[in-house]
Amino acid sequence: MVLATAQPYFCPYPGFFAKACFADLLVLLDEVQFPQGTTWLSRNRFKNHQGTLWITIPVWKKNLGRQLIREVRICYEGRWLRKHGESLQTAYGHAPYLKDHLEIIEEMFSGRWERLIDLNLSVIRYLFHHLEIGRPLRLQSELGVQGKGTELLVELCKALRASTFLTQSQSEKYLNLDLFQKERIEVRFFRPTTPIYPQLWGDFIGNLSTLDLLFNCGPKSREILLGQRAAGDKKESGT
Repeated sequence: MVLATAQPYFCPYPGFFAKACFADLLVLLDEVQFPQGTTWLSRNRFKNHQGTLWITIPVWKKNLGRQLIREVRICYEGRWLRKHGESLQTAYGHAPYLKDHLEIIEEMFSGRWERLIDLNLSVIRYLFHHLEIGRPLRLQSELGVQGKGTELLVELCKALRASTFLTQSQSEKYLNLDLFQKERIEVRFFRPTTPIYPQLWGDFIGNLSTLDLLFNCGPKSREILLGQRAAGDKKESGT
């Protein structure tokens, strides 16, 4: 089995879903530390008439110390729910497939989610469905596996009986490959490419939220995502 991991980002970019397609199982790391600074866990890029449109979900951090990702709660102070929803609907008002997916915008900004992880999971699962990714999706917290860095990744592989760990090529310098080799786990590296597709508002901007792809290309989104397959087949054998 090929295992991949990722943090549960907010409205992830296409490479997140490409990795899920190339693995047999994706585990979302919800029991690692939530960053103190800016993070893709609570914001992402879309596109409007001015170019890049940032959408950020406010969260509670002050005086809470180090939180795990699964513990972080959404801050509903202010009028950002309505503002964000209106911004996206205005930005994509002329997108060919927006009407097919208005439900996800309404759900994102409904105010129903207490924790950030639950909002992010809702969007990720929605995109899994519409990109026809028939892979299992698991949470680290469901598996009871703890650890840090490479140790955590190796323990997840062992717990799930994965023979191969799939990860982006740029992560190689952060991994202790000896730990994988000791457990006879193959490490496979890949480099996601940037899918090119029709967008609104002028020059193409790559690696926006995958919702940009879905709003613009609808049922062709999966074909576009996989039509430009991840580059590279480098392997680090653990056998």
